[in-house]
Amino acid sequence: MIHVSSHSPPGQPPLRTVQVLGGGSAGSCAHVRSLTSGLVARGVRVTVCAPAAADHTYDFSGVGADHVHVPRRNDPTSMAVLRAACADADLVHAHGLHSALRAALALSGRRVPLVVTLHSRPYAEGARAHLLRLLERRVARAASVVLGSSSDLVDRARSRGARDARLAAVALPAPRRPLAESEDADRLRPKARAELGATDRPLLMAVGSLDRHRGYDTLLDATRAWRRLDPVPLLVIAGEGPLRGELQRRIVNEGLPVRLVGPRDDIGELLAAADLALLPGSWESRSVLAQEALHARVPLVAAAAGGIPELVGDAAELVPHGDSEALAEAVEALLADPARRELLKDKGTLQVATWPTEDETVAQVLSVYDELTKPLPLP
Repeated sequence: MIHVSSHSPPGQPPLRTVQVLGGGSAGSCAHVRSLTSGLVARGVRVTVCAPAAADHTYDFSGVGADHVHVPRRNDPTSMAVLRAACADADLVHAHGLHSALRAALALSGRRVPLVVTLHSRPYAEGARAHLLRLLERRVARAASVVLGSSSDLVDRARSRGARDARLAAVALPAPRRPLAESEDADRLRPKARAELGATDRPLLMAVGSLDRHRGYDTLLDATRAWRRLDPVPLLVIAGEGPLRGELQRRIVNEGLPVRLVGPRDDIGELLAAADLALLPGSWESRSVLAQEALHARVPLVAAAAGGIPELVGDAAELVPHGDSEALAEAVEALLADPARRELLKDKGTLQVATWPTEDETVAQVLSVYDELTKPLPLP
């Protein structure tokens, strides 16, 4: 619950902040919505600069923000729109590397504090890796404060020249009413499993955009080993992206026990119906799927990549990134060990309790804003 109190002292105008998103991942968008709600409740004026599609999905306007449609970075009008939106800001807070670069450019020549929150580790190879390092240096040096959602991101920002880099408290709002605790759970689980074709077989769930470097090739490689099990587990992947055609061809050509179900708006129900959640590769520091799985008490098998080990602790089975054999073995072992699955559920509940709350997240961000905007003492 967000504690409501006025942040602005009596007689002083409210702090004017701009939150900059480039569309962003589900985690960063959910974070900005939660943060915006808490800031507005404390009397802070918030403008969210993001594509209209992001506002449609996350309803920043609905929690009290002014939303400004800023097209994605390949649109030539986006910089002018962003510059205008930041014109009267006391502070600008950008989320993600590319959003931070655009915010820094929009503030060029102005003495307005820039806070940057990094939610994931960017990935690039070859010449693009060199460009990525240059971009990270530019952002790190432009930011007044860099907040990293995991320790590795804080270290990375410091290595790129950040003057002030800190570990961020980033809360992902828990489901208002987890399916596992509702009176409809017993009815909805069999329905979801029947729809997916997993009435009498284990159901494995993976969720996320079908992009390269997400580990889906590794995941499909692992499913070959599961074909020898009886019954054969069904892997369901919810999400959309450029790899869909390539993945579907592999599924058909190799006869893999996998279904691609596209984007869904009932992820909570599908996840709660699953026997295991799988995260084959993610550079998100606070993976939405990992958090939702632990909230829903669904055992998680995840690649030890990015901030995942720090996020889940000992509440998930972690395997080396890119190791399909280790992934397959971990899944098989869990399916054969009900006691281990129950232990992971209980550990997950304990791990969730250690994560920052929305209130703590807002309090930390506000303390950073105060540091950067308070008047200098008179000589």
